Amino acid sequence: MTINSSEGEILTIKEVAEYLKVTERTIYRLAAAKKIPAFKVGGTWRFRTADIDSWIAAQSEKAEASD
Repeated sequence: MTINSSEGEILTIKEVAEYLKVTERTIYRLAAAKKIPAFKVGGTWRFRTADIDSWIAAQSEKAEASD
């Protein structure tokens, strides 16, 4: 799957799970715990590509800092 990294791109739980190569359940858990940037539309989680990419960069920095 190819993610178009345009600023306005909105992803679903399934798309974020595929993007990060984790299960949908993991994404639900992270979103509910506010550990990944997300918002709800009509009761379903949505994610901005730009927010997810920034979050990935921040996670990478944390991992490097703890080494």
